[in-house]
Amino acid sequence: MQAWQVHENGEPSEVMRLAEVEPPTPGDGQVLLKVRAANVNFPDALLCRGQYQITPPLPFTPGVEICAETEDGRRVIANPVLPHGGFAEYAVADAAALLPAPEALDDAEAAALHIGYQTGWFGLHRRAGLQAGETLLVHAAAGGVGSAAVQLGKAAGATVIGVVGGADKAAVARALGCDVVIDRRAEDVIAAVKEATGGRGADVIYDPVGGQAYAQSAKVVAFEGRIVVVGFASGQIPSPALNHALVKNYSIVGLHWGLYNTKNPKLIQHCHEQLTELAAQGAIKPLVSERVQLGEAADAVQRVADGVTTGRIAVVPENGAAV
Repeated sequence: MQAWQVHENGEPSEVMRLAEVEPPTPGDGQVLLKVRAANVNFPDALLCRGQYQITPPLPFTPGVEICAETEDGRRVIANPVLPHGGFAEYAVADAAALLPAPEALDDAEAAALHIGYQTGWFGLHRRAGLQAGETLLVHAAAGGVGSAAVQLGKAAGATVIGVVGGADKAAVARALGCDVVIDRRAEDVIAAVKEATGGRGADVIYDPVGGQAYAQSAKVVAFEGRIVVVGFASGQIPSPALNHALVKNYSIVGLHWGLYNTKNPKLIQHCHEQLTELAAQGAIKPLVSERVQLGEAADAVQRVADGVTTGRIAVVPENGAAV
């Protein structure tokens, strides 16, 4: 089979190599999956660079989110078990962690429903307790993680402010349903948020960026607001001033979605049921901006790493059946 492999750490476009390899052999409790679509996530770039929370042995195949087919013909979504990731014709996953692919979504959309939407659901509902009528601010609102949070926020009845970088991404954020869109390259984010909220600020801030975005968040979070720390796509990990959180009376909450796989896996199943229902209602629909062939995966991962994409890019192997 064909599979992308990383033999040394570095930039994705430089270290990912397409090779002909034997299909992986599942271990105890694992299943072999025929990949129908694999979505590109920022962690794929971090894995290539050797900067992710986990460091699989070299060589490994990146691709942490797939829609696939089991040997008995079931259509499922899964997080492959590294080193046998999803940028290949076949991958391996834990049998107990497989989730049924929603019928309302095609293969690429179904794969994209998993990490980004689970992260959004846990961040907004489990960690931040977002309520209808509150104001939600989403950084990188046109990206894969941000676009999921925008849709989930609207589905929850929140007013959504999206912060993006550039006019093209601003158009995407508006199409996603943002009530207010702020282009950080052309506007003063702090002033624009205060104007949009009458000076009150945002009740919940969803931050997958870190760095300057977090600094802005601390200045526009409302009284008793919640800043959800999702990731650091900017490459800068902020050091929050806790005296500021005390004086302004807001919460800083972290979200490491992967921990729920071991700490409380039943919640992941519950979340999937909620997301499946929202998809069936048409309340959420993953933004898949591109669908590329397996041979274009390295370029796709590099573009996500460079922050020049919107939504998700889906990699579709030739043996896949994405529609």
